[in-house]
Amino acid sequence: MADRLHGRPAPKTESTIRDWEDADPSGQTFTKVLFIDSDLTEVTNQGGVFEECTFRGVRFNASVHTDAAFVNCTFVRCSFFDSAFTRCKLMGSLFDDCTYNLMKVDGGDWSFTGLPGADLRGTEFTGVKLREADLTGLRASKAVFRNVDLSGAYLHQADLSGCDLRGSDLSTVDPLTVALKGAIVDLPQAMTITQSLGLEVRP
Repeated sequence: MADRLHGRPAPKTESTIRDWEDADPSGQTFTKVLFIDSDLTEVTNQGGVFEECTFRGVRFNASVHTDAAFVNCTFVRCSFFDSAFTRCKLMGSLFDDCTYNLMKVDGGDWSFTGLPGADLRGTEFTGVKLREADLTGLRASKAVFRNVDLSGAYLHQADLSGCDLRGSDLSTVDPLTVALKGAIVDLPQAMTITQSLGLEVRP
């Protein structure tokens, strides 16, 4: 299982829910719950809160989450195919061996999340805070990361080739360790990357 940044242990759960049927988390709060093999396909979650919960083998396919929170949670072997997260808070959560095809994230705070080695190809992140997130070894070629706050993010050996990065904070991107071939950037970002290579830009 992937480790949290700085070796922090996953929160211990205190109760278990298996095969959660007819799930409707909207407006509810769950704390330190272990969810196993539940099918949340096409669930609409409006404002549901999950704190220090663990999800194992849970299917979030085509689910819609709005103004919801998954704070300091752990996701193991979960599927997020065609899921949507709007203005959601996932601070401190860890994702391990999950799939994310066609996932869309609009706004919200994903700071301090752990997505090491995640395959985010084909996903869309717009206006999201990913401050100090662990994105080591991330595979996000041809993904969309528009207006994303990546300040302090760990991007060593990440693949952002062909990724649309316009408007995002690239101040911590090291072009010597991050694949950027074909990435789409704006002029200020091009200046940032050029300066990080030690080049001096003059008129």
